[in-house]
Amino acid sequence: MTDNVGNTAKQIVREYLINKGYIDQSVIPAPSFVIPVLDTGIQKEKTQIPASRAGMTPIEIKARSSKLILGKGSMPTEDYIKQEFNPITEYCTLICKENNNYSWKYYGKYKSLNTHSGVIPARDQEKKEWIPVSSTGMTKEGAGMTEKKAGMTEESTGVISSSNGAKSVDLNVSDQELEKISRDGIDGNGTLGLSLAAMKAIKDYFKKLNRNPYDIELESLAQTWSEHCKHNIFCSPIDEIKDGLYAHYIKRATREINSDICVSVFSDNAGGIIFNDDYLIVDKVETHNSPSALDPFGGAMTGVLGVNRDIVGFGKGAEPIMNTYYFCFAKEAKGKFYRDKERADEILPPKYIMKEVIHGVNVAGNCSGIPTQLGSVYFDDRFCGKPLVFVGSVGIIPRSINNVPSHIKGPKNSDKIVIIGGRVGRDGIHGATFSSEALSGNSPSTIVQIGDPITQKKLSNAALEARDLGLYNAITDNGAGGLSSSIGEMGKDGFEVDLSRVLLKNDGMAPWEIWISESQERMTLAVPEENLPMFKQIMKKHDVEVCVIGEFNESGKAVVKCPKGKVIMDIGTEFLHDGNPKMHLQTKPWTGEWIPVSATCMTSSQEVELKEMLSRPNICSKEFIVVQYDHEVQGSSVLKPLQGKGRVCSEAIVSRPILSSNKGVVKSQGFGSSYGEIDTYHMAACAIDTAIRNYVAAGGNINHLALLDNFCWCDAYNPERLWQLKRAAEACYDFATAFKTPFISGKDSMFNDFKGYDENGEKVMISAPPSLLISAIGIIEDIESAVSLDVKMPGDLIYVLGETLDELGRSEYQLYSGIGNNNVPKVDAKSARKLYERYNQAIKDGIIASAIAPNLGGLVIALAKSLIAGDLGAEIDLSLVPIGKIQNTDIINKIIMFSESQSRILVTIAPHNQKRFEELFEGAVYSCIGKVTEKKVLNIKDVLKVDLKNVAC
Repeated sequence: MTDNVGNTAKQIVREYLINKGYIDQSVIPAPSFVIPVLDTGIQKEKTQIPASRAGMTPIEIKARSSKLILGKGSMPTEDYIKQEFNPITEYCTLICKENNNYSWKYYGKYKSLNTHSGVIPARDQEKKEWIPVSSTGMTKEGAGMTEKKAGMTEESTGVISSSNGAKSVDLNVSDQELEKISRDGIDGNGTLGLSLAAMKAIKDYFKKLNRNPYDIELESLAQTWSEHCKHNIFCSPIDEIKDGLYAHYIKRATREINSDICVSVFSDNAGGIIFNDDYLIVDKVETHNSPSALDPFGGAMTGVLGVNRDIVGFGKGAEPIMNTYYFCFAKEAKGKFYRDKERADEILPPKYIMKEVIHGVNVAGNCSGIPTQLGSVYFDDRFCGKPLVFVGSVGIIPRSINNVPSHIKGPKNSDKIVIIGGRVGRDGIHGATFSSEALSGNSPSTIVQIGDPITQKKLSNAALEARDLGLYNAITDNGAGGLSSSIGEMGKDGFEVDLSRVLLKNDGMAPWEIWISESQERMTLAVPEENLPMFKQIMKKHDVEVCVIGEFNESGKAVVKCPKGKVIMDIGTEFLHDGNPKMHLQTKPWTGEWIPVSATCMTSSQEVELKEMLSRPNICSKEFIVVQYDHEVQGSSVLKPLQGKGRVCSEAIVSRPILSSNKGVVKSQGFGSSYGEIDTYHMAACAIDTAIRNYVAAGGNINHLALLDNFCWCDAYNPERLWQLKRAAEACYDFATAFKTPFISGKDSMFNDFKGYDENGEKVMISAPPSLLISAIGIIEDIESAVSLDVKMPGDLIYVLGETLDELGRSEYQLYSGIGNNNVPKVDAKSARKLYERYNQAIKDGIIASAIAPNLGGLVIALAKSLIAGDLGAEIDLSLVPIGKIQNTDIINKIIMFSESQSRILVTIAPHNQKRFEELFEGAVYSCIGKVTEKKVLNIKDVLKVDLKNVAC
């Protein structure tokens, strides 16, 4: 399914033939992979050609990739093989030679197409050095690689035969039948995901029109009204909140803060804030959880490519300058789980998911020339059913383009609807409705899109050149819902589309498939007719395909034709966008059992305990991931993702998007999950404070800071889960307003559940824990003032800013040891804001040598990371750490070392700056707790002494 290598190879071959002069481009109206070739002896199809192409014959370039693994010795186990391929989207053939005989065995989706394994006697190989394809089952028929069976049809020019017209769907049926149509889809083509109330609203609408809807109309409404696109749960009335959680808490916070830095919030593909007098910085974070559970490589890669297109689709078009990520994986699955009752379709192993997600983000960013500068990973075994894959992108755009504010856009009456980039195929069909539900055996692999970063890079370059020439009035990406969403959102006043003009990569596609396919690397633009010639010329220059498929108008109608001018969709745009019935949600307090905390390991040695804490998956180094991503491309990286001699992963980075300016962008993240087992309100508060203090510690200006929220919830129709969601959203309002940090963009994913069967065939549901990722973005006035986390010089003084409290609840140390109570960390935003403002002044005064914001694992883990990064040691006295009231004094040192209390920063300063430093923080909670030493030993008075050369993080 995800054949990026094959797609890229195909383009390379095509460009090689053009450059060598084998292809006469003058007779090619647009790039195509069925091309006329000069008679050079290249293998050609025997096809009669028109007189206009005399002397040429068409050849078809096709490329499919496969991975060959060679081994020697014992036979690989089935578990090993499962770690090497994805049986949902790929197949595997194991070929072995033993006792001069060859045998083969099939694994994966297509093995059922092969009736038997086989053995090839050695004598059959007497005249050949290789295994015949026909014998290994690798023929098109034998291995399931027929074009028809594998879904790899020949490429089309976009013409749809009249036999592929739309179907009328009778909705004058019982409520039970309506629910069945929604659940199973039209003719079993895949779920519509619509509620009974929504189906009845559609039924009533078409009853007034005295006709039945066509399949394309139902599919279009299903995409537009899906949870993924409409955020029905976050926007619906809930309890006493009539305007919904999104408007009441998130948008209201931004409106009340009324920050001068905000330019475009909640109204475009990304949020935009002021960078300087000439530029805006834009930011967007998405999730690609459901696709990544089925095809981790393709899901993660298209997640990154999709969020990059969100940046290109902001305003008149921004340029992506940075990618970010945050992954949530399981370490292992507690038993075997299957998508089907027959237990033939096992979920992917967590290790495979992790490996392929990391690889997908690698390919998407590295091949696009966009640096991946910030990221982290969190582990919880409840993510085995569905991982969380957060992917973000930051971009930059001039504040004014052609003397018009760049963030303002919109199609004008009679503007042409233009599609640029990749062609439309069957990949990604029903992606929006699929990701709006729990993962189950009904989730098809075809919903996962196929990514191609090379095509997207060309598309991005071409769009920005056309932008600077003012050739279009609006641009947006083709993401969830495909053309139905991009054109539907842009054409709220009305539009008319002819689907027969859409360029396709698969033959025989039905109109509804073309309309909702989420095939990648496509943008939709509104182009004035007089600008089309120049626009097409620029697209041709960048080798980007372009097709004009319709026109925006002011009819108030969404009209789609196909084939031969036949109207197959005619819906009022008001109904399309606002006809979805509102739910009124009710909550009730969470009564579920908290997951008990039991000691995973306990030792009497403090030294061993520290080393084991540093090796915990949520604390240990993620360098093996970071080094797979290019963070230096574009030459903008200032504070790196790996810092100091010890190469410790950072929680915040600084980038320089305009190389002629010393002003920088600061980006950080804060993740909340574990604390939600006790209280999602404080979980959300901690996520906000974590993102802000990471940002501030690196030198970010607290007065020029914006936030993004990404909620990932589970079982979201459950009133108790809704209560948890409401608590978290309330915290977002309370703490965003208290910190005066507006939200500018966000996303929610409400059904991160897996519904399937265990190894005994019993039904199971695995729900990911409620989680919230907060991203912080802002500026630093002078990148020379940025502060890294590594300690710098022996003799520097070590200070802790902020108070340490008895807050071991759901901490990494409690999960490790079982020690402590249910006191989760709480945030005092008022005092934290004052502390951060004073810290900002210390940054401007240039007196901070190093800084790290304690996070998971607490103060001693942050100290160890800072020392390892600087390749130095320290002498510490815990009795000097400022602490609040502690109930259990028997474990006071454990609390001081491992409590995850918020709003603290661990800093080092040169001794000669001590007086100025303490003047700045007079009245705040702070203390000097030790000093940096040249000897690489962490010596905590009367507690422990650890040689840091023997530990790593």
